[in-house]
Amino acid sequence: MGRNRLAVVVALAGAMAMTGAQGAETATAIFAGGCFWSIESDFDHAPGVVATTSGYIGGRIDNPRYEQVITETTGHREAVMVEYDPSVTSYEKLVDTFFHLIDPIESRGQFCDYGESYTTAIYAGNEAELQVAEAGKQATAEALGKPVATVIAIAPTFWPAEDYHQDFWTGTEELSNGLTRAQHYARYRAGCGKNRQVEAIWGSEAFRGLDGHA
Repeated sequence: MGRNRLAVVVALAGAMAMTGAQGAETATAIFAGGCFWSIESDFDHAPGVVATTSGYIGGRIDNPRYEQVITETTGHREAVMVEYDPSVTSYEKLVDTFFHLIDPIESRGQFCDYGESYTTAIYAGNEAELQVAEAGKQATAEALGKPVATVIAIAPTFWPAEDYHQDFWTGTEELSNGLTRAQHYARYRAGCGKNRQVEAIWGSEAFRGLDGHA
């Protein structure tokens, strides 16, 4: 399904509400779960999600660029801002969904991507969301019987990534390798083994909360 994206730098200071394309009140959540292409494509299949934006968060420099972040020297994580309709879904449901589309135990990165920028985190907008995220982390640890590596923190500034990263999984533009962005993403996801690894961790609960996945 198509998604609109935000085009401005967003600083979260407490609970954040926004106005969607239809004038309805929406809320936001920020998740870092490895490659932002993958997390964005997954949340694009979540009921109640009206927009997703890939970006960077948690680092030491303003307005980071992809070429800087991938050096693993800025402290930023790749992340996705999820805009959702609270009348359809909830922050708690999105947190639960997030844990079921990653490897929560892995502290070095996700799947085939390693480095600080690919480590997992939930960035809450306020103390209430922080408690929900912590509860989700505890429930995940109990379900898996192992400590969860995902960081839980109040969100600092979220910096939207470059336009070419947005909606990458649906992109029709041709890349230098002769593949469209969508074809390149499909090859990347299959090669990285995300679906297989999530299913190995979660079994029938893998990708819980999504209407399908990429």
